[in-house]
Amino acid sequence: MATKMTANGVSTTTAPGTEQYEVFYIGFRNRSKRCQCDYRHTDGELFSCVAPTFTECRRKRDEWLRRKANN
Repeated sequence: MATKMTANGVSTTTAPGTEQYEVFYIGFRNRSKRCQCDYRHTDGELFSCVAPTFTECRRKRDEWLRRKANN
């Protein structure tokens, strides 16, 4: 899959506190829409997920941030 969010398999989301997303389709007959989101935390850790919608990606990112804050 060609993507603007990666270069040689590495995320291009490099600046702390930044987020990138893109929409793509999977399947041939029954195409399904997916959204990939990358978020680079201010501490440098990368969060990446794929979900059916951007809203779902954001929900997962927020859940990850809450767990990270509690550790």
